[in-house]
Amino acid sequence: MSDTNSKPGALGRPNYITPKGHAKLVAELDQLWKVERPRVTREVSDAAAMGDRSENAEYIYGKKRLREIDRRLRYLSKRLDDLKVVPPPEDPPDRAFFGAWVTVEDEAGDESRYRLVGPDETDVDHGEISIDSPVGRVLLGKCEGDEVTVQRPKGRATFQVVAVEYEKP
Repeated sequence: MSDTNSKPGALGRPNYITPKGHAKLVAELDQLWKVERPRVTREVSDAAAMGDRSENAEYIYGKKRLREIDRRLRYLSKRLDDLKVVPPPEDPPDRAFFGAWVTVEDEAGDESRYRLVGPDETDVDHGEISIDSPVGRVLLGKCEGDEVTVQRPKGRATFQVVAVEYEKP
């Protein structure tokens, strides 16, 4: 899965992202560029018209917020250029690869469900973990019935892969 437009990530592979994750970053860029930045620019302009800028909190805060927005816009623009969007497979494999939902069972019989995603869309609260994370790395390539061991900060944990699923394209 190499792409000449995609620069390698931390582990030497391209920076993958799901279509949903890509759409979220594009929406953020659009929101910042078309809504936030013009609003803050107006606020800064209005605050500047009030006179002395050195003690004008609205002006100082507005300029700071404008710099933050511009920094995020630059980051998102560059990052979106470096990402490779990976759609769900037409014919899903039985192994866990990028974009797969993997259900695992721990030694106590408790189940957890994780989606293997890129680092730009990691959301642990929603079960979306990076393929570069310790758990993500050990789950890559595994199929139902495989056993994996993960070294975590609180110690080693062994999991059984219960299911591997993909979203329909």
